[in-house]
Amino acid sequence: MKVVILAGGFGTRLGNRTTLIPKPMVKIGDKPVLWHIMKIYSHYGHNEFIICLGHGGEAIKNYFLHYESLNNDFTVNISNSKIDFYATKKREDWKVTLVDTGINTLKGSRIKRIEKYLDSDINLLTYGDGVADIDIDKLIRFHKNHEGVVTITGVNPPSRFGDLIEKGGVVKSFTEKAQASQGLINGGFMVFNRQLMDHLTPEGDCDLEKGVLEELAEKGKVRVYKHKGRWECMDHERDVNHLNKLWLENKAFWKTWED
Repeated sequence: MKVVILAGGFGTRLGNRTTLIPKPMVKIGDKPVLWHIMKIYSHYGHNEFIICLGHGGEAIKNYFLHYESLNNDFTVNISNSKIDFYATKKREDWKVTLVDTGINTLKGSRIKRIEKYLDSDINLLTYGDGVADIDIDKLIRFHKNHEGVVTITGVNPPSRFGDLIEKGGVVKSFTEKAQASQGLINGGFMVFNRQLMDHLTPEGDCDLEKGVLEELAEKGKVRVYKHKGRWECMDHERDVNHLNKLWLENKAFWKTWED
C-alpha cells in the first residue's frame, strides 16, 4: 500500500509564495507542509510515497535529493569529496518516488500517470496542502468494510473568521477559526482500489472530482469517512500564518508523531 500525494498544482491563491516554489514546499516551522503530511502517514506505518510533480517539481526533487544535508550536520572533505553526516535527528524510514506528471495536468491524469508504480490493490491518496489529526488505520478499515472504489474523508471546513460568544450584548469569549458545524467537503486523505485506474486516462484534461468521482458516486461507488477531528488546508496566506502559529506554540493538532 503506497501513499500518492498530488503536488503539482499552481497554488495561485498563495500569491508570491508559490512563484518560486510549489505550494507543498511552503513551510510550517522549518519543514515543508509536504513533510508534515508524510509524517502523518508515517506515524501509521505507511512509508512508501509517490509524489505527483508538476509546477515547481524541481524544488521537490531537490529537497529529497539533498534531504540528508538539509536535515543534518555534516563535514565535507574537499580533497576527496567525501561527506560525513551526523544524524542529529531521527532518520525517516521513507521510500519516495518522484514522478513528473506534467505542468497543466489535472488530478485524474496525474494519478493515471503513476499507475505503473502501484503494486497493491488498495492505495492511499491525498493533496499536498492539507493536515489533519486523522486516524489513518480507521480510515483504511472503513474503506475495506464497505463496497466501493474510493473513500474520501469528509471534513467540516474551518470558518475563515473567528467566532465570538456574547450574552446580552457583552462579549464573553473569542474563538479562533472555529470548525463549521454543517457542510462536509473533501479534505483529501482518500483510499482507492486499483479499479479507479479503469476510469482515468493519461490525457491532461482528465480531472478527478469533476467527472470521475461524480460518475462513480452516481453508481454508489464512493464512500465518505466522516472525520470528527480537526482539519485545515494551506490555501491562503492567512492559513500559512495560522498553521505556523500553531506549530510554534506547540498546538499543532496534526502532530501525532514523536520527535
